[in-house]
Amino acid sequence: MFYDFPQDFKVFEPAPGFLVHVVSGQRIMFSHVTLQPNAVAPLHNHAEEQMGLVLEGEIEFTIGDETRLVKKGDMYSVPSSTNHGGTAGAAGCVALDVFCPPREVYK
Repeated sequence: MFYDFPQDFKVFEPAPGFLVHVVSGQRIMFSHVTLQPNAVAPLHNHAEEQMGLVLEGEIEFTIGDETRLVKKGDMYSVPSSTNHGGTAGAAGCVALDVFCPPREVYK
């Protein structure tokens, strides 16, 4: 199966300036995330495990008790039920997130 971006993706805006394009299989979900400059991904958690790769820009990202500047090419891993969130840099941030299992809220 193939998916054309963005028309084959579901679109969500969890917070102002925070746009998520999602495509999902039965056991895995991809999320193309765009954060406008200085946009905030509010601190939250979910049961699903999450890994991500920053494709463009940067984000000051918090996972649990650790905060780090994550830049283009850097990856991150968020264990199940761990608080996480961040603030995009001055140029914004584009990332690819993977969830396993798929997040029910985005199905």
